[in-house]
Amino acid sequence: MKKNRNRTFAQMQWLTSCISTTLVLLLLGLVVLFGLSARELSQSVRESLTVTLLLDDDVETDEADTLALRLQARPYVRSTTVISREQALQEESERMGTDPSEFLGGENPYTSSIEMKVNADYACTDSLLWIAKELKAMWEVADVVYQRDLVDHLNQTLGKATIVLSILALLLTIISVVLINNTVRLSVYARRFSIHTMRLVGASWGFIRWPFVRRSLGIGLTAAVLADALLLGGIHWAMGQDESLASIVTPTIILSMAATVLVAGLLLTFICTWLSVGHFLRMKENEMYK
Repeated sequence: MKKNRNRTFAQMQWLTSCISTTLVLLLLGLVVLFGLSARELSQSVRESLTVTLLLDDDVETDEADTLALRLQARPYVRSTTVISREQALQEESERMGTDPSEFLGGENPYTSSIEMKVNADYACTDSLLWIAKELKAMWEVADVVYQRDLVDHLNQTLGKATIVLSILALLLTIISVVLINNTVRLSVYARRFSIHTMRLVGASWGFIRWPFVRRSLGIGLTAAVLADALLLGGIHWAMGQDESLASIVTPTIILSMAATVLVAGLLLTFICTWLSVGHFLRMKENEMYK
């Protein structure tokens, strides 16, 4: 009867530890997911900024295409799109609902242009200033246009958001580590007398530690698999509700999140168990009753 009671208690303790660890790893996985997704979103927003190169009146379409190819070789250029004079006139006519050339005797008032998107690292005011200066030095370019106020506002907003998310991620990570440590510590605490007994009969510290470490690794692995399953299920559901999330939550981010949860589950439970068992191994007999 006593043996069955002890077995039931051990099973309940294992289940409780597994659930607690799963919830903590779920929290840690969300931190990693939101952090990496925020970084991807920030990069995507920066790379959506458009710099427009207004070309000289004498620049023909083939020369504009050649210039676009030359620009592609620059490290700060992500993509280029050539807008011909005819295309510019057509787009403006559709936007205004009337043909501007009709008021100019059939003459096209627009010039060719190149819409250039820069890489995320160069989407800041300082970089865009010297990029615009370099581009204006080209004979084909009459002017360089971009929304400087928008760039400043965007970088300030993203900077503040990054700081807030970093602080939040740090706090949640600390909380996760503390909760896992407390869960493991309580599990080891319940068997402190067994540890003391094994120590009295001359068992080595490694021999005493190993069953606890093996059990905790099992809990950590199970909890990590459960947490990853819940996270992946939640991501799948969210993407089904909004397909645009696929451009932010990329497969790389999902894989990084799942791997982080798995490694954290094994590593944290191992470290916390190793330290907790060591604490009770060094504890004197009279301290065990406190």
